[in-house]
Amino acid sequence: MRTLIQHTKGRTSRQAHRDIGDLRDDELGRDGFDGRESVLYRRSDPTVFRSEGRFRSTQVDAFELTPDDVTDPAGRPMRLFYNDLVTVWLTRRAQSTPFLMRNVDGDECWFIHEGTGRIETEFGPLDFGPGDYVVIPKAITHRWVITAGPIFGLGFETVGELRAPKYPGLGRHAPFDPDVVRVPEPAQYDGPPDEVELRVKYDGEISKLMLANHPFDVEGWKGDYFPFAFNVRDWNVIMSDSLHLPPSMHVFLVAEGVNIINLLPRPFESVEGVERMPWYHRNADYDEITLIHGGDSLGRPLKKGLIAHDPQGIHHGFPQRARDKSLREWDQHARLNWQIIMLESRQPLKIDPAVAGGSEHQD
Repeated sequence: MRTLIQHTKGRTSRQAHRDIGDLRDDELGRDGFDGRESVLYRRSDPTVFRSEGRFRSTQVDAFELTPDDVTDPAGRPMRLFYNDLVTVWLTRRAQSTPFLMRNVDGDECWFIHEGTGRIETEFGPLDFGPGDYVVIPKAITHRWVITAGPIFGLGFETVGELRAPKYPGLGRHAPFDPDVVRVPEPAQYDGPPDEVELRVKYDGEISKLMLANHPFDVEGWKGDYFPFAFNVRDWNVIMSDSLHLPPSMHVFLVAEGVNIINLLPRPFESVEGVERMPWYHRNADYDEITLIHGGDSLGRPLKKGLIAHDPQGIHHGFPQRARDKSLREWDQHARLNWQIIMLESRQPLKIDPAVAGGSEHQD
């Protein structure tokens, strides 16, 4: 619900997130920055606290996790986080899968952090490399072929259908031109003469089908339901010189209760007095998952492969020292060079027990 009614009480800045002086701006908002919100002007950093119980932020170095598919070609990715609408997976697959796969439980969106390969599908093959999203809609038969591994892929499996959001007022070609989305071309595929093994994920269980004919014998296709790939280098970042735009401006794909978001390199805001670093905030309606794909912040490299979870309603944001540095070194940094992949989930996410033991709590 949006309303034009706004009250201002006490000591505030004239405009939100600008010229805040010695205060700390802390935004509490509904519906992922798209609903009602208030900015609270504090004297101190609200992210400094100790936590007891499940309500806490966590971080995990994904390079220290070992999914089954690291060593076993028939192994499966590792589940990291989950709820009734979305499951977050990690693959470190080193070898190609020796069978075909079909997921009838939901759509799959894989972000490739490292490694190269090809997804073979009944529509045709799709090559992938670092920075690629590979989207495999529900029930499409496919196989992972690894050319330089192990790969590092963060997967989002959604119960609802993944689709592009509406970008009101931005036009057909922003924030990406549909022509840069890569779709498969049918390819001649000479399958083995014997039966082909197909593993099907159905209602959380894996079944095996032995196919007499190879399903990649497709000569052609037409329609609007297909797998595709997209690289973040082709994303057009929406910017403002006078306001740090919230993550909701950078949504790539959506499904029921889920947003997939790109936070990518861009020029810093240039208007004097603007808070360049994301303000302290509590997202009242969405859990947040982030993967650091690369880049730096104010000249300091970000830790690649770090995955973080911030539950809805918890204070989080860059530490105060980063905010002070951004103001102190205003003329030394022209760009914010982060590369962060983000998922918002309207339902609270549970942490898989296998992952929780290796995570760091941010208290």
